[in-house]
Amino acid sequence: MASWLKIGTRGSPLALAQAHETRRRLALVHGAPEEHFEIVVIKTSGDMLQDRPLSDVGGKGLFTKELDQAQLEGAIDIAVHSAKDLPTRLPDGLIVAGYLPREDVRDAFIGGVAKTLLDLPQGARVGSASLRRQSMIRRLRPDLQVELLRGNVQTRLRKVESGEFAATLLALAGLKRLGLAEKATSILPLDLFPPACGQGAIAITARKDDARIQADLTEICDVETGHALAAERAFLTVLDGSCRTPIAGHAVVAGERLGFYGIVLRKDGSEAIDAHIEGPVKDAALLGETAARKILAAAPADLLSF
Repeated sequence: MASWLKIGTRGSPLALAQAHETRRRLALVHGAPEEHFEIVVIKTSGDMLQDRPLSDVGGKGLFTKELDQAQLEGAIDIAVHSAKDLPTRLPDGLIVAGYLPREDVRDAFIGGVAKTLLDLPQGARVGSASLRRQSMIRRLRPDLQVELLRGNVQTRLRKVESGEFAATLLALAGLKRLGLAEKATSILPLDLFPPACGQGAIAITARKDDARIQADLTEICDVETGHALAAERAFLTVLDGSCRTPIAGHAVVAGERLGFYGIVLRKDGSEAIDAHIEGPVKDAALLGETAARKILAAAPADLLSF
């Protein structure tokens, strides 16, 4: 039986969980067996290069370029991504067709020797691959040894369980999607630890000229999440947010209003510039852009690493 639609994904357990969630929702709304939606696993450069920071080897595009190429060549119809991994500019011919309803945006603390970040012993070794998390850890606990820790969720959890690292931080949304929420020792509050732009959201990309596929996706995509991500991605676009500068941003939709908070930090956590803005939800992208321009106007010239 030929598949109705081919869903491209990376092969990590979290990426597969997100692809299966997308397939489940498509099958449900279209009244079709899940087997009509084929999951195609594609290995990306980001999966193969695990020993260096993403900022040193190409940034976010390392997790998407092979999937992008497969879409443009017609090998897959859609691709499922963690929204925070998507570059701000997609290749010509591709669009973000929408987002599944957003999960919890907060970060989870996983501690082997302490229940919270603030309880870690002096000088403890904490692992993270995220510049945002590294910078915020240093901001709150400049005494800690913050080191690179890449790999999938299970790999990072094992490195804490083995004692190689005293702690790590992971997206709570990812832990929930993997059925591993109980691994969180504590949850970091948003006022102390704002999330990455797009955190907790699953993005679906499609070919720009494929109206049928876009129509097939309409019923599973969440409008409110789309507004929030429009603001967050616009914020990143103005700031040239890739993987070279610690940036956080979070939009909240309440009815016809959208509130946005964004922050840019120095890598050592010693300085930060933030912005709050609120306005009509129809102006979501403009609100994100405006918040970014406020930060650019206030930030020292050397704060943003382009």
